[in-house]
Amino acid sequence: MYNMTNFKIHTAKRNLLILWFANFLVGGSITMVLPFISLYIETFGDFSERYVHNWSGLIFGITFVTAFIFSPIWGKIGDKYGRKKILILSASGMGLSIFLMGFATSVWHLFFLRLFMGVFTGFIPMSQAFISTQTPKNIAGRVLGTLQTGSITGHLFGPMLGGILADFVGFSTTFKLTAMSIFLSAALVLATKEYRIQDKKGEKSSYTSKEVIRHLLKHPVLLNVLLLSTLIQIAHFSIQPILSLYVYEIHGPENLAFISGLTFSAAGLGNLMMSRQWGKIADRYGYVKVLILLIIGAAIVYLPGGFVTSAWQLILVRFLLGVTIGGIVPVRIAYIRQEAPLAMQGEVLGYNTSLRFLGNVIGPMLGGFVSGHFGFTAVFVTTSALLFLSGMILLSAAHRHQEEPKHSM
Repeated sequence: MYNMTNFKIHTAKRNLLILWFANFLVGGSITMVLPFISLYIETFGDFSERYVHNWSGLIFGITFVTAFIFSPIWGKIGDKYGRKKILILSASGMGLSIFLMGFATSVWHLFFLRLFMGVFTGFIPMSQAFISTQTPKNIAGRVLGTLQTGSITGHLFGPMLGGILADFVGFSTTFKLTAMSIFLSAALVLATKEYRIQDKKGEKSSYTSKEVIRHLLKHPVLLNVLLLSTLIQIAHFSIQPILSLYVYEIHGPENLAFISGLTFSAAGLGNLMMSRQWGKIADRYGYVKVLILLIIGAAIVYLPGGFVTSAWQLILVRFLLGVTIGGIVPVRIAYIRQEAPLAMQGEVLGYNTSLRFLGNVIGPMLGGFVSGHFGFTAVFVTTSALLFLSGMILLSAAHRHQEEPKHSM
């Protein structure tokens, strides 16, 4: 067993605490402004409803396009030069982008600032890589699950606080205050101490991108876990942009904003309650087994959402979805921690993040298309089918290659 010194144990716990608060600030800050992009656009002029909807989708999605491109690049740079520097740069870049959004006067200003923001988006995944390389393999799920609760808690409080601020001080000032919060997260990172658990004897200290790709091709289950990130995110994001419209259809206009907020937050609450627990379970019973269980479980609980007849039923479905889907991120990263050498983990996690962002782009477009042509129920059926397919693909890969992580340090 790997014996960490008392100094390293103290440092690891301190780093985890600092990055928990930094993730809380970043997660909360992003969700403080995202739900109100369309309302902010309406302040730029007298536009048609179609114009606002189209630009809202473009401005929302463009960040993920550039993030898809840059995530592996930042991961590789982090492997070589250290992740602490990348975290500070990421938070500073996001903070500057959001601060300048407070001065925007046209949709083009917002579009290019969101495009620029995508270059630096990835603070939370990079912080997971930072903590991962300081964490023994046998407790990686639990530790990464704990870290994830920081961003989830921020996501729960962000929209509520953002709405209050927007009502009292306006959208422009809300953007500027949000940027200050992200700059604070960069300052928190300065207080961390970066180190890596010592590589195994004889293990290389750096890898070329070609060697990283070769490693992935030699580990089919690991490759499947990465590729399935896209399918899972497509499924998760397919209903997000149109959820409020679905709430309106089954609930009506009464207290619509409040009920929609509860519906959104229900998944986050389930996620918050169970992400660390799933990490602990996966540490004990195996990451691939638990991933398969969670993905198929998410498929099962997602399906009834298309057949609910009241808001409280949809809130319950969303809560159960959060319980299942909440464990996927920490368990997936813990598995990567298990199967990828430390010196290439930043780049591998960068590919994972990139593929997730690709799903974030495709998911809302797919959900909008399916709901527009076949109705809301079809979105839930399609999403459930995608999740079930993802689980079956991973189950098949694991069965063919009999690749289950070994709990070594």
